[in-house]
Amino acid sequence: MTHVDPARKQSEKALYGGTGSRRITVRDIAAAKGRAEKWPMLTAYDAMTASVFDQAGIPVLLVGDSMGNCHLGYESTVPVTMDEMALLSAAVVRGTRRALVVGDLPFGSYQEGPVQALRSATRLVKEAGVGAVKLEGGERSAHQIELLVQSGIPVMAHIGLTPQSVNAYGGYPVQGRGEEAAQQLLRDAKAVQDAGAFAVVLELVPAELAAEVTRSLHIATVGIGAGPDCDAQVLVWTDMAGMTDGRVPRFVKQYAQLRQGLGDAARAFAEDVVGGAYPAEEHSFH
Repeated sequence: MTHVDPARKQSEKALYGGTGSRRITVRDIAAAKGRAEKWPMLTAYDAMTASVFDQAGIPVLLVGDSMGNCHLGYESTVPVTMDEMALLSAAVVRGTRRALVVGDLPFGSYQEGPVQALRSATRLVKEAGVGAVKLEGGERSAHQIELLVQSGIPVMAHIGLTPQSVNAYGGYPVQGRGEEAAQQLLRDAKAVQDAGAFAVVLELVPAELAAEVTRSLHIATVGIGAGPDCDAQVLVWTDMAGMTDGRVPRFVKQYAQLRQGLGDAARAFAEDVVGGAYPAEEHSFH
């Protein structure tokens, strides 16, 4: 019998850095929680960017309704439609081979109740090919989550700051401060777990509270502005890569300055065209 090194076997299973070529599934996410393995998630909105992240080994890609702010030119996530979500989710799926692709349910596509949520989620699964969907809300969305999961659609929940509620919040305040608010967030976390969600995003939550939630759940927590103790961390890719113009949230770490680099490339191209340096002989046909 061939001996398999346990360390190598664990390495092969790793969400980030693993050697497997099949699609990541929600079962892999659950197994990572059991191993106390931390993992990264990024947003993606097109096939080319998604392919870069997929080849970099990012195990989960979120086609977030953040596309409204950073891709479609809206002032918030609220105007994003199901047509837009289905179109861009399909592009991300086509651009990837290994990553689990999670599609957001946009504002107005699930708030009416479980049946509307199932109709919207089914569209993303059938038309776009996503492996899971994400929706905002804790206790108030538990019935929607339950029906989706019962119908065979994996659900990532989203609590804390829920950007689709920006008009109700009057901005983007940190959530869960104070005893009453902290207890409500804990109730929301337990509610989505009990409803069958395989993971929950914690956005703009005090680090200590996020750590408590992570310890109390058997499903994965994904932090964004929620401290270092969550099982995973997610960033909007345009923030992470320095494409966002102006101020970025405090919790963002920029790992590149692509906006500057892209602008420099565009100016260099323009100067070559104006000065006659491009196209040169090597770029021409005879």
